[in-house]
Amino acid sequence: MANFELLKKLIEMVKKEDVSGLSIEENGVKYEVKRERGIIQNIKNEEIGEEIKFQRPAGKDDDGMVAITSPMVGTFYRSPSPDSAPFVEAGDNVNPGKVVCIIEAMKLFNEIESEISGKIIKILVENGKTVEYGQKLMLVKKE
Repeated sequence: MANFELLKKLIEMVKKEDVSGLSIEENGVKYEVKRERGIIQNIKNEEIGEEIKFQRPAGKDDDGMVAITSPMVGTFYRSPSPDSAPFVEAGDNVNPGKVVCIIEAMKLFNEIESEISGKIIKILVENGKTVEYGQKLMLVKKE
């Protein structure tokens, strides 16, 4: 039988620490919580093979902001080159398809585009820093 109190604690830890996943083994039972693009996807109890699914709106924050998240692990860059101006600044308006940053992964530079229309409220990552899969990069106030 699944230990639901432990599962609740794992979910809260993943949300609070804003990590992509966490697994723990207790009394020979392995529990795993994975998160993708701000969504807690599943909890799996390997001993009995049951899977519990959770679903929430992707990237929605409590204050009505929408997060642009990293689709991969890599290095975050705000501009196309060190001498160039950033793609966006806080206060800029964006539309779907607008490039907002670059994530470098395995020597490939991947342009990250906005999927919504709105105003960039906050940039959460420093230029040149490593980002994790699903990590929030920017907050956008949706129009």
